[in-house]
Amino acid sequence: MSTEREKLQGLPPVAGVACRTLVLGSMPGAASLAKQQYYGHPRNHFWRLLYAVFEAGDGLNGSEYPEPDDSYGQRLSFALSHGIALWDVLEACERKGSLDTDIRRPEANDFPSFFRAYPAIDRVFFNGKAAGELFHKQVAPRLKEQGLGDRIRCAVLPSSSPAHTVRFEEKLAAWRQLRDAGRSEMPQGRTDAADGER
Repeated sequence: MSTEREKLQGLPPVAGVACRTLVLGSMPGAASLAKQQYYGHPRNHFWRLLYAVFEAGDGLNGSEYPEPDDSYGQRLSFALSHGIALWDVLEACERKGSLDTDIRRPEANDFPSFFRAYPAIDRVFFNGKAAGELFHKQVAPRLKEQGLGDRIRCAVLPSSSPAHTVRFEEKLAAWRQLRDAGRSEMPQGRTDAADGER
């Protein structure tokens, strides 16, 4: 069996001028890259979490969690309608499989240009610990050099990946920070997240 790592190219950002919050993964997993869709693995909790955060049926008091739209385009529209932009820390990397621990030769996306293009975005939530670590290593120093670091508030959320085997309800409790991010102080998210297939 080959142990060679494949050079992978990430997905373009999904963002709008009204977005204030950016959710960052590390690098799309194999299923997402094959579909060219964010969080395309069928067992990834991302879209379920997003809909549960922003729709009325949030699983409380015996109610059902809302089901995400079947259409990927509708899912993107749902995110944008709630001011949520999507991207990944890395533009490219070498990786065998989908685990973040197998990432080699990471190349960061151009965040200075992104934040200038979308100046309303001032909150970044990392989908898992690995995304946060990559951002602070690969991106944060460059933002600071260009005078952009001070206006961006960051927090780490538990990974939506199926490799992070925490109950959905526990993930949702932390992900509700997305809904509450408009408050003056944005709380720090949990950092004890395993990362994997996205």
